[in-house]
Amino acid sequence: MLENYFPILMFIFVGLAVGVLPIAMGRMASAMLGVHRPDSEKLSPYECGFEAFEDARMKFDVRYYLVAILFILFDLEIAFLFPWAVVLREIGFFGFMAMVVFLAILVVGFIYEWMKGALEWE
Repeated sequence: MLENYFPILMFIFVGLAVGVLPIAMGRMASAMLGVHRPDSEKLSPYECGFEAFEDARMKFDVRYYLVAILFILFDLEIAFLFPWAVVLREIGFFGFMAMVVFLAILVVGFIYEWMKGALEWE
């Protein structure tokens, strides 16, 4: 009875090993080989545009969030394209046209964002 669960247990162990071993090896290599010299420039926040631990009511630029939303939008588009490409022969012309409509809607949204200047950085 328990031998039926062996593949599941093996899958869990391999998954944990693939997830944990590279992190552990990287930390060990960093501790043994890396030089640790922190300074204010290395410890400063990046890509967010403002200090992480300041007043919560401070003003910030909304364009950071617009760029993040656009990234998520096009990242999800790619996530939908891979499974579609795998089963394209099985779903036939209807599946192809459904993806064309999906991509057309995304392209219209992309053109709208482009024309509104959401991709411009000053």
